[in-house]
Amino acid sequence: MEKFGKSQPVTRVEDVRFLTGHGRYVDDIAPEGALFAHVFRAPVAHATITALDVEAARAAEGVRAVLTAQDLAAAGMTESMSASTIKNRDGSMGAAPRRPLLAEDKIRFVGEPIAFIVADTLDQARDAAELIDLSYDDLPAKLDLAAGGTAIHAEAPDNVAFDWGIGDEAATEAAFAKAARVVSLEVPDNRIIVNSLEPRGCFAEWEGARVHVSCGGQGVWVQKAEIAKLLGVEADQVRVTNPDIGGGFGMKGFPYPEYTLAAHAARVTGAPVRWMSERTEAMLTDNAGRDLTSLAEFAFDADNRIIGYRLHSLCNLGAYNSMFAQFIQTQLFSRILMGVYDVQATWLRVEGIYTNTTYVDAYRGAGRPEAIYVLERLMDRAARELGVDPLELRRINFIKPHQFPYKNSTGETYDVGDFDKVLRRAEAEADLAGFAARKSADAGRGLIRGLGLCYYIESILGAPSESAKVTFNEDGTVNIYVGTQSTGQGHETVYRQFLSDQTGIPADQIFVIQGDSDLIKHGGGTGGSRSVTVQNNATLATVASMKDAFTAFLAEEMGVPASEISFDDERFRAEGSNLTPTMLEVAEMAREKGRADLLTHEENKALDARSFPNGCHVSEVVIDPETGVVTVDRYTVVDDFGNLINPMLAEGQVHGGVAQGIGQAITEHVVYSDDGQLLTATFMDYALPRADGIPNISFTSEPVPSTANIMGMKGCGEAGTVGALAAVANAVQDALWERGVRRVDMPFTPLKIWETLQGEAIAAE
Repeated sequence: MEKFGKSQPVTRVEDVRFLTGHGRYVDDIAPEGALFAHVFRAPVAHATITALDVEAARAAEGVRAVLTAQDLAAAGMTESMSASTIKNRDGSMGAAPRRPLLAEDKIRFVGEPIAFIVADTLDQARDAAELIDLSYDDLPAKLDLAAGGTAIHAEAPDNVAFDWGIGDEAATEAAFAKAARVVSLEVPDNRIIVNSLEPRGCFAEWEGARVHVSCGGQGVWVQKAEIAKLLGVEADQVRVTNPDIGGGFGMKGFPYPEYTLAAHAARVTGAPVRWMSERTEAMLTDNAGRDLTSLAEFAFDADNRIIGYRLHSLCNLGAYNSMFAQFIQTQLFSRILMGVYDVQATWLRVEGIYTNTTYVDAYRGAGRPEAIYVLERLMDRAARELGVDPLELRRINFIKPHQFPYKNSTGETYDVGDFDKVLRRAEAEADLAGFAARKSADAGRGLIRGLGLCYYIESILGAPSESAKVTFNEDGTVNIYVGTQSTGQGHETVYRQFLSDQTGIPADQIFVIQGDSDLIKHGGGTGGSRSVTVQNNATLATVASMKDAFTAFLAEEMGVPASEISFDDERFRAEGSNLTPTMLEVAEMAREKGRADLLTHEENKALDARSFPNGCHVSEVVIDPETGVVTVDRYTVVDDFGNLINPMLAEGQVHGGVAQGIGQAITEHVVYSDDGQLLTATFMDYALPRADGIPNISFTSEPVPSTANIMGMKGCGEAGTVGALAAVANAVQDALWERGVRRVDMPFTPLKIWETLQGEAIAAE
């Protein structure tokens, strides 16, 4: 443990910069004199464009350019935006309709970009948008999650993007045929809007034959490749940078039209171009999250062991494939299909449906929260129908410690786990023994208290390889160049803390460099909770290379064989030599000797396997039946994140994830009108969780070190959200069960809960 991080709760170094207003976000650093861009967007959800007249806009005061799809085609920009497709059950590939930068023949969702206006000022660009004359013939809006409806894309008959499956359907059917008991539940998972604190934005400027695009993102290489492809230039002609980022949560991981449009507009006008999304614009156009409905079924034997799991999901892709959309509710969902339970007979079928709404892609957890939510809602329902304590039902079905490494039904190999140990700790930390007294006290006040728990597991995703470069500077400082991208998680603190632990270099002399495709050869960016585990694995490889190179150099300086020189994480030492230099001192010696080759070290390293963070969330809610208000009163988390580098930052990640889970469970709800207009397009209508709606969150680490990496670490960035949805939902269901409510679904808004209780009261009469 000591070797791989001191596990000290070091305060985040970047927070001083952020909290004193010295953060440098994309809108802060746009070049002086940059032109302003505004996007003219579709006012309807589905229509055929019959005419688009932008001449009056082009002639307006201050306007430098108005770009349409016709202009892009004339410039040779005819490529579709990229999107991965998945293989259907019949072996064919999922639908791959064209996704243009600007709408061409049809409008497919409200907010789709139609024209890109560039002017001297933002007001001038906005005013010019008012002069655009768009004519169209309305088409019926497709909004429901079912095959059929007016075709959105010719490539997708019945608006079905894919029909995918994984598992052993025959074995699963056989398990259900011989089951002593079957439990089923339909589980909707409501759409959310991500709403990062900083909306999306970018600026673009040409430097000779090269373009520099700076954008709020979760990595630079995906953006670089996409911009080069869409512009029709070589990749080395594009530089992408990410400055400080005010939240990402998956949504900022993907290319969007505006980044390439700004680059082309800068090419056309010969001046830098900046664009910044407004909040309603972001709500209309940022990738949405979740939005699926699943029918889930368990087959049980006579001893309450699950012998089969069958799941059929319908997921909303929105109007187009986003970058990874077809993989979110299929492959990513399936990684942890059966969670922590020992069941091999499983079958998952997923159908993707196009609708006239904003496209959907990864949101914190990306498929894993959705999978665990369905599974743990069904586990809670099964405990009720079987008359078994919910903790006991989980224990009966847990994968046992002696079964590891365990290959689950969809091919993932869990390396380690002790789920009962974590559950027992959660039982104690949450004071489950005192729940009855708390419930009774609330009942005396006319309130209803409910208890819910969720045992989750998460598969760490993203590219398994990463690079780390360390350079020793003349002023005695050290730079570490990383391929991941902080969007507020505290990477600057963790990476320098880890390098300091491994090398003895004082942490305040280490500087983390990220987010520049010119400075860093390649990287996987941030997503799938990969960053710290994968990046620090690369750092270890680079440190090992440094030690070897410095040891060979010191053999001559110290006059001893290299084999006799050791490094104790602070100094090099050798028997018989008075020299005990630090890393910084060796670097300075090398500089004086003209050994510039010893001042930069870089290695790329891949992890052989993924890690699987897991844990138990216990939630207690209190419902006021008079108002329908649901309050999360107590929240306890016990997590197995393996070895922690910085427990304080891990706890902060859990708190943020739980808050987002509570938001989706109770307040956040995307609503469209029948004709596809977004009705929840401002914070007047879309309710984010507030501080007074989030309880104190108890966090306890109960580590079972991973064997999938030398550090024994497991990612923690998304775990809070993965566990929170079902914990809160099960607590609400528990509270309402005694009132006769047998099904209630997110979001648990006051109106929904009040109407549900009134309905049960009327039925009882």
